[in-house]
Amino acid sequence: MTKMTIAGAQIGGIQKDETREEVVARMIALMDDAHEKGVAFIAYPEMTLTTFFPRFYVEDRADFDHWFETEMPNASVQPLFERAREYGMGFTFGYCELTPEGEHFNTSIIVSPKGEILLSYRKTHLPGHAEFEPERTHQHLEKRYFLPGDTGFNVVRSQGIIMGMSICNDRRWPESWRVLGLQGVQLVSIGYNTPSQNNLSKDEGIERRMYHHELSVCAGAYQNSTYAIAVAKCGMEDGNHMFAGSIIVDPDGFVIAKAQGEGDELIVAEADFDKCTFGKSTVFNFDAHRRIEHYGLIASQTGVKEPSE
Repeated sequence: MTKMTIAGAQIGGIQKDETREEVVARMIALMDDAHEKGVAFIAYPEMTLTTFFPRFYVEDRADFDHWFETEMPNASVQPLFERAREYGMGFTFGYCELTPEGEHFNTSIIVSPKGEILLSYRKTHLPGHAEFEPERTHQHLEKRYFLPGDTGFNVVRSQGIIMGMSICNDRRWPESWRVLGLQGVQLVSIGYNTPSQNNLSKDEGIERRMYHHELSVCAGAYQNSTYAIAVAKCGMEDGNHMFAGSIIVDPDGFVIAKAQGEGDELIVAEADFDKCTFGKSTVFNFDAHRRIEHYGLIASQTGVKEPSE
């Protein structure tokens, strides 16, 4: 089995007037740092190339098409692909995808050390709302600007291990992790852009939100015996704050690296993928212990249906 140095490349806030080229230069700087530390695989956040524009409302969605990429790689990100190929470093990052059919997705990709896109994933669990809600201090309009992902949760074998992806809100849903776990996943990369406050709640402050973030990632990693890299775009962005807290978690659910600030920052950990084997062969030996005849509601029902009495 493979031992590998892995990293999360946290990115500080990206303002509306920053160009793709400026952001990619920041990504490359973190990749250069990672190379000096012997990193073989690096994960960047959700929507790495742009500000988190779903906090803004426009009547005509097409007015925001300039935040989306129509091809990948493209001229703006090609330098990142070239630097990774030079270093022999695999990577993943998130961006906004506009398909030739005119569909909008929140997307991430896994790229091989040769610069080849091996796997594409489109965010499944979209939070927020689709219409302007005046009672909010800021909007969260992901349902307005993106379609729910149509890829499902798939994995790919790269660099000697089995890799998969989730994006932001997906990390809170155990179904995301379990589908990856059932494919033997050993490394899950998760990019996120998470506001520091739920503006419909006076009680859910940054401390509670940070706890729930870590709880979700640690539980998912433990329950599926996998490493996880959860990496933020964070800090002040267009006058709004997103929390940091980028972490790397081992297959026992322990945080083994954590960001200290809210800006561009590299977190690094040594991963021994042999450690995935114990949980997969004992407590979470799915073949021996799962009882799918009792799980029907998970795949057949969305909302809660309470008993009549």
